[in-house]
Amino acid sequence: MNLKKTGAALAVIASLVTSGAIAKAEEYKVGLLLPFSGVYAGLGSHIENGFNLGLEHFGSELGSDTITVDKADTEADPASSLAKAKKMVLQDKDDVLVGLVSSAVLAAVRDFVHQSKTPLIVANAGNDEATGADCSPSIIRVSFSNSQINRPMGPWLAAQGKKKVYLMAPDYAAGHQMMEAFREGFVANGGEIVGETYPPLQGTTDYGPYLAAAKAANPDAIYVFFAGSAAITFVKQYKDFGIGEEIPLYGSGFLTSAAYVHVQGEAADNTTVALHYVPSIDTAENKAFQEAYQAKYEGKLASEFAVAGYDSARLVIEAIKAAGGDKAKFKEELAKVSFNGPRGPLRIDPATHNVVQNVYIYKNEWKDGKVVQTILETVPDVQDAPNGCSM
Repeated sequence: MNLKKTGAALAVIASLVTSGAIAKAEEYKVGLLLPFSGVYAGLGSHIENGFNLGLEHFGSELGSDTITVDKADTEADPASSLAKAKKMVLQDKDDVLVGLVSSAVLAAVRDFVHQSKTPLIVANAGNDEATGADCSPSIIRVSFSNSQINRPMGPWLAAQGKKKVYLMAPDYAAGHQMMEAFREGFVANGGEIVGETYPPLQGTTDYGPYLAAAKAANPDAIYVFFAGSAAITFVKQYKDFGIGEEIPLYGSGFLTSAAYVHVQGEAADNTTVALHYVPSIDTAENKAFQEAYQAKYEGKLASEFAVAGYDSARLVIEAIKAAGGDKAKFKEELAKVSFNGPRGPLRIDPATHNVVQNVYIYKNEWKDGKVVQTILETVPDVQDAPNGCSM
């Protein structure tokens, strides 16, 4: 053995390690904060499924770096969620948090992640303020904002010749934000809001009186936001009430989400909505994603919630790759990631850290015993104004 050559080689390696040319392997810990029980458990499951599939698809690109995942159940409870977020960061030493379905939970953890400078990737909660007046350099949203997905529908519906519209949504922040975003664009394009009503978020099971009031206003269309079990109930009662034969139904795409449109079935026929993702997007990226998701999860259709989890995983992985083992740089890189995924082009707005993405206007039609979702128009690169955000 040539000791002089061996010693020289070791010196070169030591120099490279010291200079960072050979980065040491890093373990990145992800805290997955999602509702695994309670009213939003189904949405949490979709997001987790998508996140795990994203790790499978893109994790091989990490090289020697690794990702480990901690999970905690938010139960959609703000106080409990804050306590669990603190444990993940302060005790478990997680590098990044991912998840949050409820906007109330997001509001509860906002100050903690901001003050601790812990990156939080929001995979659902759409409250406008989170990337508006309450924005933070630590918060990156890959899902949507409430205004973002409704704003294009105002001008579009006016262009379809609808002059008078009646609004309906649950009586909480998301409902009001979505209706306001629609109203602004619709009125600006010559439309008139002829009435509106906001049923209680909890406990409303009979929409008959609200539908009767909407019909009495004699609108050209009804525009709504409902999600989850409320959306299933509303769409079925809209069909049973017979109002759809006279007044067409439009709304936010959560009304007929891929997560549960199969439960609504024929009742969803002839409903036109807007959302940032629809399973029928005709791209190679989306087809590959849907095929992989359905193969992994017993034929279940991947929803917008699954896409948010999938893209969250990719965002983390792309930032790790760009950081080169530097965890401080990793935090900075999260907001710089952009890629084409199942939903189409995705990037993060540097001014707000909200996602910039396409919004798809599509029609639900009952054909051959199933709901077919046909895209009518793609509104590209939809971006929120800063809305009071100052980084």
